[in-house]
Amino acid sequence: MTGSAHVTEEQARAVAEESREADWDKPSFAKELFLGRLTLDLVHPFPRPTPDEDARTEEFLTKLRNLCRTMDGGVIERDAKIPDDYVAGLTDLGCFGMKITPEYGGLGLSQVAYNRALTLVASVHPSIGALLSAHQSIGVPEPLALAGTDEQKREYLPRCAKGAISAFLLTEPDVGSDPARLASTATPIDDGDAYELDGVKLWTTNGVVAELLVVMARVPRSDGHRGGISAFVVEADSPGITVERRNSFMGLKGIENGVTRMYKVRVPARNLIGREGDGLKIALTTLNAGRLAIPAMCAGAGKWSLKIAREWSSARVQWGRPVGEHAAVASKISFVAATTYALESVVELSGQMCDEKRNDIRIEAALAKLWCSEMACIIADELVQIRGGRGYETAQSLAARGERAVPTEQLVRDLRINRIFEGSSEIMRLLVAREAVDAHLKAAGDLADPKASVEAKAKAAAKASGFYAKWLPKLVTGKGQLPKSYAEFGALAPHLRYVECSSRKLARSTFYGMARWQAGLEKRQNFLGRIVDIGAELFAMAACCVRAERQRADGHPGAEDAFVLADTFCDQARIRVEALFDGLWTNTDDADDALTHGVLEGRYTWLENGVLDQSEGTGPWISEWAPGPSSDENLARRFEPTQNPA
Repeated sequence: MTGSAHVTEEQARAVAEESREADWDKPSFAKELFLGRLTLDLVHPFPRPTPDEDARTEEFLTKLRNLCRTMDGGVIERDAKIPDDYVAGLTDLGCFGMKITPEYGGLGLSQVAYNRALTLVASVHPSIGALLSAHQSIGVPEPLALAGTDEQKREYLPRCAKGAISAFLLTEPDVGSDPARLASTATPIDDGDAYELDGVKLWTTNGVVAELLVVMARVPRSDGHRGGISAFVVEADSPGITVERRNSFMGLKGIENGVTRMYKVRVPARNLIGREGDGLKIALTTLNAGRLAIPAMCAGAGKWSLKIAREWSSARVQWGRPVGEHAAVASKISFVAATTYALESVVELSGQMCDEKRNDIRIEAALAKLWCSEMACIIADELVQIRGGRGYETAQSLAARGERAVPTEQLVRDLRINRIFEGSSEIMRLLVAREAVDAHLKAAGDLADPKASVEAKAKAAAKASGFYAKWLPKLVTGKGQLPKSYAEFGALAPHLRYVECSSRKLARSTFYGMARWQAGLEKRQNFLGRIVDIGAELFAMAACCVRAERQRADGHPGAEDAFVLADTFCDQARIRVEALFDGLWTNTDDADDALTHGVLEGRYTWLENGVLDQSEGTGPWISEWAPGPSSDENLARRFEPTQNPA
């Protein structure tokens, strides 16, 4: 049994640095935004698919919509399983090969089309969206498309397109966002002709029903082996693979997510994806596009919420008027409508940028995942409030007493995971922050290294002064201060001027933080988080403005309404941005840190008195929390019967 690797903070950081893409070969709208430059030409005019691609997308979505009408999300919620005939229907339509090229039997649809398909199927039940996205966004198809050999693509992609479900196995009981501690091993055997996999993987979405797996495991360094965390395609029915259990959660009742054990699993060397040690880099590159699946489903949740809010608030009468006409409810409906327009704008823009391939979208994809997952949860909470007691009551209970079965409370449960899936919001903020301050770190050099000598820091200071002497003056004034700039956007021009001015203010604030804390900046996670949240709001504002202008230019029948939605959203976003700017310097961060240290040291246990300790109840609680399944030794004891299949 292998234990998780013991690594220092410095070693963990080194693994993360080695795995990230260090170079920027293509421009990035979001990266420039964090540097104080609104490079609108990268997103305006709002990119659009070709007429042929549009026609292919609509043809497919029409078929998919007809299929979805035959499905009942309530059945999935009740039985905690996606029916086999639903999966068969999706397979027949080619849904498991939407992003796989026709050369390998797939539909070869664009990212935009894929996003719209996920928006649609998730409106039946988000478990269907999870099934398809886990298969195509992070499962076998995407890593092979990026780094697979021709032989691997010919062998596996046609199977995936025909419905051979795949899963991605990275997380372990003791390894989440810190992959440096990965415990699963891939030991070379048979003179290098194969690897032997050992380890336990947790939260393997699709893992319970998958035919194919992408497994991340550590290859030991040795003569002839580069070693490091590596990616493998593995047959799920290989001897030595056991699905220990199917996990259940507060939401996504139909998700096939489990615990998978590997014991002496032989994998041919030809199944290695890329090179040894490239596993995390492949995973992160895959997620650049894969993360857009979650925003797409969040946009669908916003659309559904708007529909329910409109219908309920128009029909429900209180105090002589429909509840939607009361200001307290009206403000919630306005937020839901404006934010839904923004959600869709961010998803459409990011997807189109992904398809165009002229921009580096690693920051845009992370921002979209972060911002959309956070805002969708707020929308769902507001919808529950708008519907009152009926928002809190289950759809099944509503139907049982003769009312419309609206699963509002289910929406809250289902959306909540999106702030954790594929990188929690906290990790997303740190990831984006690392990319956003990349130029500063390169300029500062050893100034940002806590272990650098005084002499090295002096040299770095001289180098940094040259960079900032050229860069800082450009942040003083800009196009946003000119009253007639962005005039082609009409009523939305003031918002773009605000984005430009705020972008420069954001860059200056980042510089102030760098100057104040230097190497300690990375410890200021709340400061960096606010920086990222400001950038996310500015990105969403820009997406709304350029999309509304494109709709006007195209003669879209809802163009006038789009301007109202974009204008209202930007007004709301500006209030949030100003609060975030204030929070950069006026906050309780230091007090929060001090209080937390006291809590962790046990100084406030007296505050916990007055409630029943879990160990006093009759439920299946443990008397004292322990790592449990997070310890390989404990896990081995739990699963002793399957420890050695032989």
